[in-house]
Amino acid sequence: MNNILAVEQFSFRTSSSTEKASYKLIYDVLNALNNRLMVGGIFCYVKKASDCINHNILLSKLEFYGITRVPYKLFKPYLNGIYQRVVLNNYSSSACLNRGEITHGGRLGSILGLLLFLLYINDLPQITNDNSKIVLFAEDSSMIITNPKPLNFEKSVNKIIQDINEWFNTTLLSLNLDKTHFIHFVTKNNSSIDFNIICGN
Repeated sequence: MNNILAVEQFSFRTSSSTEKASYKLIYDVLNALNNRLMVGGIFCYVKKASDCINHNILLSKLEFYGITRVPYKLFKPYLNGIYQRVVLNNYSSSACLNRGEITHGGRLGSILGLLLFLLYINDLPQITNDNSKIVLFAEDSSMIITNPKPLNFEKSVNKIIQDINEWFNTTLLSLNLDKTHFIHFVTKNNSSIDFNIICGN
């Protein structure tokens, strides 16, 4: 499974940790500053990740990654055919709502659910380009953007934000905008510049 997961993913896998993810981020920032590049970070957090995973999209991604035949047949009933209903206490049976099928949610409380979530977001690093690098840790996504020129840097940041929003909309996930931030990194010899960065959907 480690051969399928993107190298940018640092969570829930062997020989990986929050320390290694932090080291990668810090290294990318310091390396850019040492090379006198403008550098910024977009730090994203998925809103209610455990509730938003679409089962049909997930099953399609499993097939794309080559998880077919017997393994696929084991995953499919794990995700499909699950129902729930609401029952109001101290009321008659008429207060019991009809059951509905659960089509979203990856059972993230389980070990298998965590793995399925990693597969669900596994293609997120593909939105990066030569001026950006990404580090994933569960539902946290951190992207470092660099560019030598201020105008091109601003365009690069806004393009990445646009691509991130498009990816999240396509996968039916939502960003928690209260926990999603852009940071412009500077040295003590360089002052920060005001940019028109758009961090909303």
